[in-house]
Amino acid sequence: MTLLAIFVAGIGAGFINVMAGGGSLLTLPLLILFGLPSAVANGTNRIALMAQNIVAIASFRKGGYFDWKFSTMLAIPALIGSIVGAQIAVTMSNDLFNRILSIVMIVVLVIIVWKPHKRLSAASEGQTWPKRIGLMVIFFFVGVYGGFIQAGVGFIIIATLTLVSGLSLVNINSIKVFVVAIYTLSALVVFIVNGQVHWGYGLTLAAGTSLGALLGSRFAVKHGDKWVQRILIVAVVAMAVRLFFKTV
Repeated sequence: MTLLAIFVAGIGAGFINVMAGGGSLLTLPLLILFGLPSAVANGTNRIALMAQNIVAIASFRKGGYFDWKFSTMLAIPALIGSIVGAQIAVTMSNDLFNRILSIVMIVVLVIIVWKPHKRLSAASEGQTWPKRIGLMVIFFFVGVYGGFIQAGVGFIIIATLTLVSGLSLVNINSIKVFVVAIYTLSALVVFIVNGQVHWGYGLTLAAGTSLGALLGSRFAVKHGDKWVQRILIVAVVAMAVRLFFKTV
């Protein structure tokens, strides 16, 4: 029954990722509430994230929207940062991590609803070396955050590249999924080495999120995402409150 619940939760998270973003706001706290220690839930959630981003990379590559050189330049510092962030996550106490996660959940929820990143003006597309170096430094810290907690990192990447690179949203998303896939792999290795992954839950969750993403992509064509956001608001607020006051 637990595996079935995780699979269903994965479907919901994959669906929400397509419709509105922020699926990890559901899966990570749910894994904790299902009884996994915070670090194990964090590591287990990475398996589903890897599956989603590998599929997305293949899709963008097939569509011709991919810049290997630029994406790799940003992925390398993010990878290094993710090792630092994941190491912090595996050594942090459950109570402290849960409280930090609950606060992050509310902040990311506000970003999902108000979409401030969509109101940003794109910069000129010229890629000077000062810009490139600045982006590499920023993406190191993106990696630290992604390795530590992950939830909402996509919005940070979109906002950063919109302001600095001037690339189209399609190209930005192709870079985002590649960078996230690379640093998620390195973070996952840290969690595996420290024995902080539940493979049964992780593979079940990955199957659910993949199915949910497929259903969400089809639904998005015919319907809006307002009602999905309303459900997400209620679910995330409820779980954030539960996590904040959870004692382990």
